[in-house]
Amino acid sequence: MKKIFIITAACLIVFGLSNCKKVLDQQDISTFTADQVFNDSTTAKLNIDYLYSQNQPGWFGNTGGSIHAAGTYNLTEEGQGSNNFVLGTVTIENVTDIGVANTTSNAYGKIRTINTFIRDINAGTLDAGVKRRFAAQAYFWRAYRYFELVKLYGGVPLVLVPLDAVGDQAKKDALVPRSKTSEVFAQIKKDLDSSVKYLPGKWPKKADYGRITSGAAAAFMGRVLLTYASPQFNPNNDATRWQSAYDANKTAVTLLSANGYGLYNKWDYTMWTLDGANEGGIPLNPESVFVTAYNTTSADAAANSNTYDNGARPRSVSGGGSFNPSYEMSLAFPMADGKPAAGTGASTKYPYALSSFYKNRDPRFYQTIAYNGATWGSVMGSSRLWTYFFFTNAAGTTNKSTEATASNTGFYLRKGVDESKASPSTFIGTNWPEIRYAEVLLNLAECAAELNKTGLADESYANLIALRKRAGLEAGSDGLYGLTAGLNRVDLVNAIMKERQIEFAFEGKRFWDLRRRKLLESTLNGTRRNALVVQLRNTATSTDYIALTREASAAASLDAFYTSNFIVSLKVLDNQNINFQAGNYFYGIPTAALNNNINLVQNNTWGGAFDPLQ
Repeated sequence: MKKIFIITAACLIVFGLSNCKKVLDQQDISTFTADQVFNDSTTAKLNIDYLYSQNQPGWFGNTGGSIHAAGTYNLTEEGQGSNNFVLGTVTIENVTDIGVANTTSNAYGKIRTINTFIRDINAGTLDAGVKRRFAAQAYFWRAYRYFELVKLYGGVPLVLVPLDAVGDQAKKDALVPRSKTSEVFAQIKKDLDSSVKYLPGKWPKKADYGRITSGAAAAFMGRVLLTYASPQFNPNNDATRWQSAYDANKTAVTLLSANGYGLYNKWDYTMWTLDGANEGGIPLNPESVFVTAYNTTSADAAANSNTYDNGARPRSVSGGGSFNPSYEMSLAFPMADGKPAAGTGASTKYPYALSSFYKNRDPRFYQTIAYNGATWGSVMGSSRLWTYFFFTNAAGTTNKSTEATASNTGFYLRKGVDESKASPSTFIGTNWPEIRYAEVLLNLAECAAELNKTGLADESYANLIALRKRAGLEAGSDGLYGLTAGLNRVDLVNAIMKERQIEFAFEGKRFWDLRRRKLLESTLNGTRRNALVVQLRNTATSTDYIALTREASAAASLDAFYTSNFIVSLKVLDNQNINFQAGNYFYGIPTAALNNNINLVQNNTWGGAFDPLQ
C-alpha cells in the first residue's frame, strides 16, 4: 500500500517561493500520493517552498523559541528589557525549544517534515540532478534547525529519518538519546557539504531570488564552524577548529565573489530595501547572501509580510515605537575618524561630549539611531524628530514629553526603515538579510586573527578596513580608518568583536556573539542600561517655548540650537544590575522533555551527567 503524503490545506497556502514576493495559486493536494507529489517537479516545488515558509528567519533573526521571545536586543546593551536571562533567574524550564509536542510548529516537528521531504524526493522518479537540487535545499534547512538546537543545549537527539507517529514500536523508536555535540556539528557539516555541492552559485530565474545558493550554504557553514571554534564550544582553543572555520569562510568568500556577491556600495536603508535579481541570477543587492524577502501587499492572508518597519517608527507618526536603542548602544559607535568615543584610545580629533552626543560620529550611527533633532527622510514628513522634555510649571517640577508616548530611551531604531515612505501600511516588503556579505568578511577576519599566523593578520585588517571604508569613516594618515596598527591576537579579536557590535547592531547577532565568545558575564554583568534625556531649559514659561521655531533654528545650526536650549543627561533604566549566569552557555533540558523521553540526560551545567563539550 502506498503511503499518503499528507499536507493540510492550510499548509498549502504557500509561496511560489515563500521568501519571494509572489504567491502561488493555492492548491489542496492533501489527497495526493507520494508518487504524485514527488514524481512531478511542480508539486515537489510546492513542498520545498513549504520548507522555506516553515524555517526562514524573520526580523532580528527570529526563528521562534525562548530566546527570540525575549528579544535578542533586550539581552544585551542594544536595548533594555527585563527578562529571566538578564536578571539571572533562568532555570531548566525557561528554554523550551527542544519541545515535546507532535506539531510542525516546533523544532523536531519541522525536522520531521524536512526528513519526510528528503526521503520522498530521493525515492521519486525525477531526474537525478533535479532531485539532488531539491534535496540540497532540504539538507540546508535541516542543518539550520539542528544548529539552532545545538547552540542552545549542546548535543541533541539526531533524527535523520521520519519516525512513525503511532504504535508501541514507534514510541520506543522515538526515545532517541542525545548525540554528542561533536556528532551534531558533524551532521550539520555533512548536510551543508551537500548543499554547497549541489546548489547553484546563483539561480538563473529572477523568480528564484531568495533560494539558498551554494554561496549562502557555504556562508552558513562558516558561521556554524566559527561558533564551534569559539570559546563556548572550544575552551581549549583547538587551532584545528579555527582552521576549519577559516577554510569554510574562505570558500564562502570565493563562491560568493564569483557569483556577483560583495559589499553593497553604501551603508544606508537601501541595503535592506533593494532586492531581487536580474535574469541570470545576479543579485541587485550583492550584500544579501541569505535573505528572507517580504511581500508588499495584504492581498493574500498568507502573504509573507512583516510589521518591522511600522513597528520601528515613532508613535507620533502612527508607528509602534517598539525598538529603542539604549545610550550604551549609541556610545558604542566610534567617532568620524574611527576612534572610540570614550575609553582607551578615544578620539582626540573629535572629543566626545554628552551634550553633543550626535556630533562627528561614525556614519553608521546616523543610519542606525534616530535622535532628538535628527532628520529622517520621509518618516517624519517635513519635520525633524523631537524627543525632548519640557517643564509645564514655572518651578520646573512637572515635566512633559514632546511625544504623546515617548521612547523609553530617547532614541528610535532607524536601521532598515524605508525612509522613502512617509506612512507605510502594516504589510511591508523590506527584506531580512540573515547573512550579509559583511558577516562573511568578519567571520573570516576573526578566524584569521585566532590562527595568529604570518599574513593572516593582514587579512583581518583588510576586511575590517573594507567595512569601515564602505561606512564612510575617515581613512586617517595611516589608511587604517581608526584601527590601531600591529594589534596582537587578543586585541585584534576584540577589535573585530567591536566592529560586529557596530555593523550588526539590532541584527540579532550581538547576544549570540557574546555567548559564543563566553563574554556575557565580563561584558554585561554589573551594568545597567541608560536612557538619554534631552531636557528643554526652564525659563519659567511652563510651555514648549521652542515649538514654533525649532525647525528653522535646527536647520540653521543644530549644535547652536542644542547649546542654547537643551540639557542632556542620563537616566538609569534597569532596576537591578544585569546578572547573566554561567548556565546561559548551555541551557538545561526542561522537565517536560526529560519526562517525555527517558533517554534524555540533563546537561552537567544543570546537575546532570551530559557533557555538552564532548
